[in-house]
Amino acid sequence: MDRRIILYLFFFISPLLAYGQTQISGRVIDEQGEPLPGVNVFIKNSYDGATSSGDGSFEFLTSVEGDQVLIFQLMGFHQVELNIQLEGKALKTPDQIIREAITDMNAVTISAGAMEASDEKKSVILRPLDIVTTPSAMGDIVGAFQTLPGTSTLGNDGRLFVRGGDASEVGIYIDGLRVGNAYGTTAGNVPTRTRFNPNLFKGTFFSTGGYSAEYGQALSSTLALNTKDLSLRSQGDLSLMSVGGGYSHTLANEKQSLTASVNYFDLKPYQSLIKQDFDFERAPWGRDAELALQKKFSNGGIWKVLARTEAGGMKLREQPPGEQNSDQTLDLKNTYSFIQTNWRRSFESGWTIFTGAALSDNSDQVNLDSVNLNRKNFLFHSKFSAIHDFSDRLSVNSGMEYFVRRYRESRSPHNPMQSFDDGQLFAFTEWDYYLSKNWVLRSGLRWGSSSLNQETWLDPRVSLAFRLSEQSQVSLAGGSFSQLPVDNLRVLNSQLKNSESNHLILNYLLQTEGLTFRAETFYKSYEELILFEGYPQFPLNPRNGGKGFAQGVDIFFRDRKSLKNTDYWVTYSFVDSKRQFDQFQTQVQPGFAPKHNFSVVVKHFVTDLKSQIGASFSWNDGFPYTDPNLSGEMNRKTKSFQNLSVSWSYLPRQNLIIHGAISNVLGAENVFGFEYARQPNTEGRFESRAIGQTAPRFLFLGIFLTLSKDKSANQLNNL
Repeated sequence: MDRRIILYLFFFISPLLAYGQTQISGRVIDEQGEPLPGVNVFIKNSYDGATSSGDGSFEFLTSVEGDQVLIFQLMGFHQVELNIQLEGKALKTPDQIIREAITDMNAVTISAGAMEASDEKKSVILRPLDIVTTPSAMGDIVGAFQTLPGTSTLGNDGRLFVRGGDASEVGIYIDGLRVGNAYGTTAGNVPTRTRFNPNLFKGTFFSTGGYSAEYGQALSSTLALNTKDLSLRSQGDLSLMSVGGGYSHTLANEKQSLTASVNYFDLKPYQSLIKQDFDFERAPWGRDAELALQKKFSNGGIWKVLARTEAGGMKLREQPPGEQNSDQTLDLKNTYSFIQTNWRRSFESGWTIFTGAALSDNSDQVNLDSVNLNRKNFLFHSKFSAIHDFSDRLSVNSGMEYFVRRYRESRSPHNPMQSFDDGQLFAFTEWDYYLSKNWVLRSGLRWGSSSLNQETWLDPRVSLAFRLSEQSQVSLAGGSFSQLPVDNLRVLNSQLKNSESNHLILNYLLQTEGLTFRAETFYKSYEELILFEGYPQFPLNPRNGGKGFAQGVDIFFRDRKSLKNTDYWVTYSFVDSKRQFDQFQTQVQPGFAPKHNFSVVVKHFVTDLKSQIGASFSWNDGFPYTDPNLSGEMNRKTKSFQNLSVSWSYLPRQNLIIHGAISNVLGAENVFGFEYARQPNTEGRFESRAIGQTAPRFLFLGIFLTLSKDKSANQLNNL
């Protein structure tokens, strides 16, 4: 056909084809007014549409008429629907703004104080597997966290000390419920451990300050432990260790699981082989039984129960400094029970409801020569909270809590029974607002009251985070934190008020695949700390009035990428802390707050040997103490503390693990301070005794056997 005929037909037919069609055009922009290319723009229930170009503009023809809906659609953004009316003439829509969708995967999170746990990549979190494989931890939860920034290692204590605060300033929670007496009772200078098995938990979250308004009564930090939703399979786990043994049995299906365990430890056989620097008449011993139940419902709810009971004790003899022929015998017995239950459900309407209750009951019997001290601590905690997502940009978490705290103490034959009962009511609300995926603001309020001292208080808190790039962000957090005094001081003065602390934290976080770098600077002020006369073991006239501060820098680096089959992290913390507290008349550096703290943890997997070899090293610059032979308070400091620990885990079969560990391999003679005689000798000097370790080293050997239908299962599979 002649080319001229083809052109003629094209120009003749084209107007006929366009007859009755409407031209729709416009432009698509984001919230900042920048053009958005690649947006699909189309009429609902039709095939008519176009894709926006580089400048955000679009244009297409349609033959549909009347009232229609124009849809704007782009992955990662909210879909927008615009009502239009087509009357056969060209339609130009105004600039259409579409907003980016905020998800857990693309949103910035608040990392100041490591307070955000919704995305594990955004905060410093140790899984249970990290806990049990950290050589210096010896399977203890707190032992593993002592290798993280902001903490101090006190080898004669074992509890968690954070940023210049003492161990009582750290709140420990399981599934959002407070745990009373979370550490085992021990004698002075004999280190303790947390009571709970790390195998119970699917994850742990550690806040070094500036934490959520959901938590309170902790001046320094919180440690939140989250239990498993369901166990993976039915299995039995047998543990044989150099210090004892235990058995755990799990029954599990897709909807529910039940785990029951019993354990017994006794250091007597161990101490008969390994020389101790302490004179134990009865080595530390203990027994416990534990029950964990999880049940999922068809409507999406989950119900959990955790119960534990235990008993233990020790008996040791020591000679007070300056009393050559006067040994003291300390006999300690402890019983403890804990039970909690909680229920959680998420609804399609955007609500998540949580309700739960926990009860802790602790009893100590301490006999020190002719003095018998009986202490009973009781804590009941009930909680209700509701989270509502108004949109992907606005979420609120609010709730109420009620605590019942009871304390009983009798010290015969010198003192009658002393006691107090306190009801504490709390309410909190916390709002998260995402201005964009790069900006998030969190603001919260926590209100509290105490029936014992008739005090009410309000703690405001605020946090802000900004994403610098896909791998880095900065966060700022600040707020007020209140905490009532410890029980043995409140029983002496029921009108003691809250101690108070204000936190200000600036954080930088860089995270790439396999690498994490975290740097944080902080400042904490203290007001109304507790002061008393006498000795910490026998305080007199406790009252509010102390003050102080803590400031410093934390550095954390973790690398799971650079070295093949190797995971390691390095931590450095500088803490400058001064406070007037306890019996001190001036502001001093606390004995539990070394200025420089350094640790390294290395774990290397040797596949040919079916083994993991680990090493951890901890160091600090020493502990200040008061020498009464010199003037002033906290006038001396011990030599530096150091501890190199190694471990080896061997899997000869998939269901069998053999694990060995040695602490303080180099045998460093660590000293944590000195005890002094209360009266000077004939030469006018106060004699002293070094506070050291129970033994130069601790050796651990364990054999862990799993029995199940799945022959490849072992105790690590549940972590």
